[in-house]
Amino acid sequence: MKLKTPFQLSRRDLLWTAGAGAVTMWIPKPVKGYSGAEMLAAPVDTAGRVSVGISKWELDTPALCVDLDKMEQNFATLQKVMVANKIASRPHAKTHKCPAIARLQIASGSIGVCTTKVSEAEAMFAGGVEKIMMTTANLTPVKIRKAMALRKRCSGFIQAVDNEQNARDLSAAAKEAGVVADVVVDVDPGLHRTGVPVEAAVALAKLVATLPGLKLRGMLSYDGDGQHVRTFKARRARALEGMEAPAAAFASMKSAGLNLEIFSGGGSGTYNIQHETPGFTDVQAGSYLFMSGDYTPIGGQADDKRYTDFTPSLTVVTTITNAYTAGRATTDAGTKALVGGNLIEIVGATGMTYKTFGDEFGWITYQNPSRTYKVGDKLEVITPHCDPTVNLYDQIYGTRKDRVEVVWPITARGKSQ
Repeated sequence: MKLKTPFQLSRRDLLWTAGAGAVTMWIPKPVKGYSGAEMLAAPVDTAGRVSVGISKWELDTPALCVDLDKMEQNFATLQKVMVANKIASRPHAKTHKCPAIARLQIASGSIGVCTTKVSEAEAMFAGGVEKIMMTTANLTPVKIRKAMALRKRCSGFIQAVDNEQNARDLSAAAKEAGVVADVVVDVDPGLHRTGVPVEAAVALAKLVATLPGLKLRGMLSYDGDGQHVRTFKARRARALEGMEAPAAAFASMKSAGLNLEIFSGGGSGTYNIQHETPGFTDVQAGSYLFMSGDYTPIGGQADDKRYTDFTPSLTVVTTITNAYTAGRATTDAGTKALVGGNLIEIVGATGMTYKTFGDEFGWITYQNPSRTYKVGDKLEVITPHCDPTVNLYDQIYGTRKDRVEVVWPITARGKSQ
């Protein structure tokens, strides 16, 4: 299946393919490095595909790449579980910050996407995504005005609220903008990061339901720390216990006759657990499509030691820049290319470790290596923490069987406001 540009994609265009092409670790001939600007300017055929078709090993490095076969299989895995558990997926776009990928997620069966910041939501909408839920509250006058302006253009935009004053500010801004703003109440599951305390959640929901210019759509409650609890048994216990109080608040809201279409939360670590929470409607899985290295140790139902529910699809291609010292080599991918520097796995190689070694460089240390590298060699590593790593790049190269099929601008990059 060849991917179309995001504005040409329809549901019937999405065809799942299992497996991935073998990884070629080195092309033993001089190659040209193609920059992101060159790739984005490359001619496209009538179906909107990049026609260059170069090998990913020809890309200038560091280069952020996603294996399309693996990513599509991750989409399919998530949706299969969602259908079986009779809930929906609402993936978090903060992971990829790319409207083209968000559109693929919706085409695969997701009911929309989440964003953390209003600037991300604006970028998603500008890229053709129309079903967006913000999971944090807009508190400042600037953000509130932006949110209401976005709601005026985007009928599928939903925003969160977690305190009484903010609810009143949203109401006033909605009236001024001439819109009815869809709102969900953010309920704190006990992390004390965002969200109204559980004991005050029902009162806030009742207030939102009475304020002019606002429409209560439900609530969300996200336990971020619970996503990385090791072993499936321990993670399941933590996830269900952590949602007991929010679920009780949701039940109380329902008993009060409030409009409750949404009870959203969960993530890539608990996507197959959270449906057991009474009233739960949709999972905010983010990392599942890329599956970065920080999820590997949490274990799954099939293996307590390694999380294999989803296949790592996001990699950074990097070049060896120095190999003078015995037992080690230097690459051009440091902390400005990879975030989460101590959980970096090299694809197709064993018996060595990879760590970021300052801003610009990575450091390979050999123990019992399956191979060694010389200057100019290229390799790829699995991203240790996908969300902030993606935020370092202007574009992502979609590859299939190691050839570049599409180049997507990461238009929400740097949108932290």
